[in-house]
Amino acid sequence: MLRLGRREFGPNEPVIMAIVNRTPDSFYDQGATFRDEPALARVEQAVAEGAAIIDIGGVKAGPGEEVTAAEEARRTVGFVAEVRRRFPDVIISVDTWRAEVGQAVCEAGADLLNDAWGGVDPGLAEVAARYKVGLVCTHAGGAEPRTRPHRIEYDDVMADILRVTVGLAERALALGVPRESIMIDPGHDFGKNTRHSLEATRRLDEMVATGWPVLVSLSNKDFVGETLDRPVKERVVGTLATTAVSAWLGAQVYRVHEVAETRQVVDMVSAIAGHRGPAVARRGLA
Repeated sequence: MLRLGRREFGPNEPVIMAIVNRTPDSFYDQGATFRDEPALARVEQAVAEGAAIIDIGGVKAGPGEEVTAAEEARRTVGFVAEVRRRFPDVIISVDTWRAEVGQAVCEAGADLLNDAWGGVDPGLAEVAARYKVGLVCTHAGGAEPRTRPHRIEYDDVMADILRVTVGLAERALALGVPRESIMIDPGHDFGKNTRHSLEATRRLDEMVATGWPVLVSLSNKDFVGETLDRPVKERVVGTLATTAVSAWLGAQVYRVHEVAETRQVVDMVSAIAGHRGPAVARRGLA
């Protein structure tokens, strides 16, 4: 059972996490949801299309202009409070690696802290425990926040992913984060080259076998672009193919830009796997 905010999800129930970037320089939408009204419209659309989680980020993942903790909080805290007011049942996640920002957004109503940088600030898990909110434990290969990998090597990339993510999850549990609210994430592209991310996808069932719910953040990433030699705006098909494979191997939560398309993919895979029935069943029955 996965429990986040007011919601509970069974072990075979796919969950969509919609990305809402409160940044002027995000790699995919180039700041389309930096201002409040477009961002709130994005939330409304994502919920209507089937997203259960809204993931709010105040700092782009890649290199760029420095964003202080105070500026990150300015971009996210008030917005979290407004989303909570307008959408009381939606699960609010905040993509941050900083404990002080995590505390501020939890005070504003966040249900989940999405730590994409592998516990670089150990205080973030302590915040999650204090507020009894969820936590995403991600493998980032030891990279510093907002840096790109350079000639990184692993003897066995999945072994390292398992060591780090399970270790972070067990630490979070020991601190007091509810077990049913902890997820692990292989961290595609983070501290990895394209071959590493492809292998992490191919062996995703090894993460699922740990018993921790698995979150994947695949949407339009560089490993998709390099695999198919496609620019950022032409990676949706590759992303959805990777999503289908991840769903078949047992991932549960999908952090995405394209909510409606992802919803159809994971629902179709779930039906093929026998976890859900068709939405309608008329063929051959009339």
